Amino acid sequence: MKLTTFALSMTALAGTAAAQCSSTSSACGGEKMTAETTAMMVAAEPTKNIVETAVEAGSFDTLIAAAQAAGLAETLSEGGPFTVFAPTDAAFAALPAGTVDDLLKPENKDLLRSILLYHVVSGDVRAADVVELNTADTLNGQRISIDASSTGVKVDNANVAATDVLATNGTIHVIDRVIMPSTSDIIETAVEAGSFSTLAAAIKAAGLVETLQGDGPFTVFAPTDEAFAKLPAGTVETLLKTENLDQLRSILTYHVVPGRIYSDLALDAGSATTVQGSTISIEVKNGTPMVNSAEIISTDLDTTNGVIHVIDSVLIPE
Repeated sequence: MKLTTFALSMTALAGTAAAQCSSTSSACGGEKMTAETTAMMVAAEPTKNIVETAVEAGSFDTLIAAAQAAGLAETLSEGGPFTVFAPTDAAFAALPAGTVDDLLKPENKDLLRSILLYHVVSGDVRAADVVELNTADTLNGQRISIDASSTGVKVDNANVAATDVLATNGTIHVIDRVIMPSTSDIIETAVEAGSFSTLAAAIKAAGLVETLQGDGPFTVFAPTDEAFAKLPAGTVETLLKTENLDQLRSILTYHVVPGRIYSDLALDAGSATTVQGSTISIEVKNGTPMVNSAEIISTDLDTTNGVIHVIDSVLIPE
């Protein structure tokens, strides 16, 4: 994704945010987010932490309640520095009816925590730096996308409504929607995609389902059904036989690398050691990203326990 870089003056942004918040109730949580409130929030010398700043703004009651329910209020008060992409009360209200109430239930604490951490980036990242990014790694473990253009900045599908709300332990950027991380693990994501039936069957036969649904994280170079179909006739059926499961397991784990390694990091590294123990090469050949001799046709499918890169051929270890 190519960014259109443009200058961001904090003073100008504060004025724009104030105008947005005074002219529309959906952008910044209604009348509570006044021009005076915005000006106060972007004070040059912050005296309050992230949680105190959000409470004082008066437009983040749901976010604060969610942080408390998830056990994150203390972390966001005392830890850091953090950058928080903070949804307003209006953003939470726009979720399907009952969503917030369900998330606040004790049995959903882990899910709520995951969603909230998806809104938090380590470090103090001001607006001028945000617009230079394509992505950012969140404390959830997954990545958010960042798209800056002459019309504004989007984080995933949310618009940034106000920026550089400074706190003693970081910065808040106000967004108009709640952004959602993936809630499916590697196996669930592959099944939902509908293009990995053979891979799913092979993983099940090799007894690797529980492993790939574990904490990980893992990076999987996932061959499509078409990739398996390119193998010599009868190969898949032979590998699925009980007596060949060790060989099948070796092939499958040759497609898995420990850790959550996004495509840019993988290409920068040039190679990776697989769970099987052998090394795969990762490089761009004639403008095409490749892993060994397989073309990488889709990248960076986030899951709760890792990332999937889709490839067009099955990798065979030597």
